[in-house]
Amino acid sequence: VQLQAFGGGSVRAGGSLRLSCAAPGMITSEFTSYEKAWYRQAPGKQRDLVASINSGSTYSADSVKGRFTISRDNSRKRVYLQMNNLSPEDTAVYYCNFRRAGEDYWGQGTQVTVSS
Repeated sequence: VQLQAFGGGSVRAGGSLRLSCAAPGMITSEFTSYEKAWYRQAPGKQRDLVASINSGSTYSADSVKGRFTISRDNSRKRVYLQMNNLSPEDTAVYYCNFRRAGEDYWGQGTQVTVSS
């Protein structure tokens, strides 16, 4: 399974970015069977769960609640992370993740840098 993450970049504090994760090789029924998530890893820190979506139910970490929104487009086989009101503490490499029983796939990561 190949996951392609993109949409990162450099923004000023208070700005917005939208990350996308594409699964071009999947058929739609396969795409919907995975729990999908975004993680991030700042330099010197562990990789942390940011948000996840599964069968329409979503989860957001407390640190991003109210600012980040995860969504998916089954027809395009993409999952998104809309990030608003970004702060320097959000600077990290962001990874998309697809998971189901016995399977765990990661995108290549996309850098998000927020300056004050």
